[in-house]
Amino acid sequence: MLSPDRPLPLLLQKLEALGRVTTKWVDALGFGAALLYQSSLLIFLGGRRKQQVRLGPIVSQMMEVGILALPIISLVSVTIGLMLAIQGIEALKDFGAEHQVTYGVALSVVREFAPLITGILIAGRSGSAFAARLSTMTINNEIDALRVMGINPTRFLVVPSLVAMMIMVPSLTLWADLVALLGAGLYISTDLGISMATYMAQTVAYLGTDDVLHGVGKSLVFGVLITIVGVVNGSSVTGGAEGVGKVTTRAVVHSILAIILADLLIVFLLTRS
Repeated sequence: MLSPDRPLPLLLQKLEALGRVTTKWVDALGFGAALLYQSSLLIFLGGRRKQQVRLGPIVSQMMEVGILALPIISLVSVTIGLMLAIQGIEALKDFGAEHQVTYGVALSVVREFAPLITGILIAGRSGSAFAARLSTMTINNEIDALRVMGINPTRFLVVPSLVAMMIMVPSLTLWADLVALLGAGLYISTDLGISMATYMAQTVAYLGTDDVLHGVGKSLVFGVLITIVGVVNGSSVTGGAEGVGKVTTRAVVHSILAIILADLLIVFLLTRS
C-alpha cells in the first residue's frame, strides 16, 4: 500500500487529472442548464412572481448585440457571398454547369454560412464582452452586492442579454442572408452575363421556407449558447485582471466550439429525419 507522501504512479496521475477535468465540465454543464431553466422561468413567469424583466435593459443589449454589429456582419457576409460565387463557378466550369451555381450558393448561404458566420462573429464580439463584464463584477463582489440588495442577478444581468441574443442573432442571420446573396449575385451576374433580376428569380425559386427556417432556427440556438457559455465562464473567474483575460478568451473558444458542435448535431438530426 502506498504511503500518503509517496507520489502516485503516472497512470493514476493521468486518471486523476482526467477526473478533475471531467468533473469541471459536468459542473459547468449543470450550472449552464440550471441557469437556462431559471432564465426561462423569469422570461415567461417573471411577471407573476413580481420579477418582471424590464424592457430598457433588453433594448440596450439589442443595440449592443445587433445594431452595432451590422457593419462587421455586412462586410464578412458580402465577402463570403463573393467567395462562394467565385469558387462555385470555377468548380462547375469543369462540368459545363456554371449556370447552376445559384442553387449551390443560395442553399449554402441560407442553411450554413450565414448562421454559422453570424454566430461566430457575435461570440467573438458580444460573448467575450459579456464574459468580461460578468467576471469583473464577480471579482469586485458586485454580484454579491446585488443579492444583498434583493436583486436577482439572473434577472438583472443574464435575462436581458439572453432575450437580446434570441432576437438579434436570428435577425442578423437574415440580414447576412440578404447581404451574402447580394454579393454573390453581383459577381454571378457579371461573370455569367445574366441580369440581377434573373439571379434573384432563380434564388427565390430554389429556396424554400424550410431552408430559411433551418438557418434561423440554428442561429436562435447559437444565441442561447453564446449567452450561457459567457455566463458560465464569467462566473468561474479566479484571480485579478489576468483571470478576466483568461475567462474572456476561454468564453470565445468555448462559444465557437459549442456553435460548431451544435451545428453538426442539428444538421445530422435534420438530415436523418
